[in-house]
Amino acid sequence: MTFVVTENCIKCKYTDCVEVCPVDCFHEGPNMLVIDPDECIDCTLCEPECPAEAIKSEDDLTDAEQPFLKLNAELAKDWPVINEMKDPPADHEEWKGKPGKLALLER
Repeated sequence: MTFVVTENCIKCKYTDCVEVCPVDCFHEGPNMLVIDPDECIDCTLCEPECPAEAIKSEDDLTDAEQPFLKLNAELAKDWPVINEMKDPPADHEEWKGKPGKLALLER
């Protein structure tokens, strides 16, 4: 099992989660983070750290969130590892909790 970064991360891109990850499984894209499912050890440390509540266990994904499992795996191959916390984008509060952000994902 793995944890998955979902749509809530898009344009919020909080990095609180990367500081607690013991295996550096987070990867950073232009406006979202993803988790490499091959590296995630299911330790559960990242999930409560996300202010946007964007991280879920794959077992807890809704039907609408299922595509994010594949998306995380795909993008983790191309995006660099991130293991240090950074400031979120200046407009992160404006995007927090907004639905329908998948079309805004920058690859």
